[in-house]
Amino acid sequence: MRAIIFDTETTGLECHKGDRVVEIGCIEILNMIPTGQVYHVYINPERDMPEDAFRVHGLSTEFLAGHKCFHEIVDEFLAFVGDDSKLIAHNATFDFGFLNAELGRCGKPPLSLDRMIDTLALARRKHGFASNRLDDLCTRYGINNSHRTKHGALLDAELLAEVYAELMGGRQAVLGLAVDARRMTGGQAEAIRARPVPLAPRLDSEDLAAHAAFVATMGDKALWSAYAEPVSNAAE
Repeated sequence: MRAIIFDTETTGLECHKGDRVVEIGCIEILNMIPTGQVYHVYINPERDMPEDAFRVHGLSTEFLAGHKCFHEIVDEFLAFVGDDSKLIAHNATFDFGFLNAELGRCGKPPLSLDRMIDTLALARRKHGFASNRLDDLCTRYGINNSHRTKHGALLDAELLAEVYAELMGGRQAVLGLAVDARRMTGGQAEAIRARPVPLAPRLDSEDLAAHAAFVATMGDKALWSAYAEPVSNAAE
């Protein structure tokens, strides 16, 4: 399943009171695995940058003035996120609110909330109401976020991709049976390791002889020679 993990940076917290999007970072994933396809853009908000917001992400009015406005990048952004891919963000209602406000200013239809997956809600469901900030989740899952000295949309999306995989169990799915086995003790673990009655052999002496003849054609140094079972040991 294709999905987009994304983050935004803004001039403030209130999208309907003049605050604007200044950065978007998106990562494409297929079945929870990043494909390497990303979309990243800085955006001129056409207004000043409040000091409180600048301290969070470090994007100044002067820096952003040299970049395109949202209406100039909207089509490429919509092309990347597509029409039906799930859109995954941390505290996603915030990001959806800002993007839909920007889309409304451009006369574009809003992103459907049916596409939204909120990793904050997933984390609260899994871990309760302990602190579930992105940094806290990285610490909980052993994800290195030491390079995150300020908020940045693409960096945060990259970290969130790892967090999302952990929240969904994707990184440990193949280890599930092994984990369950380690939790068992005594007879339960032994029952997993060995069958009470061994399965009957499926190879007879004719099969083994044919295999031995094939291995012989490879020469004396063939690796298979070390594993070939003597024909006399075959089940009759």
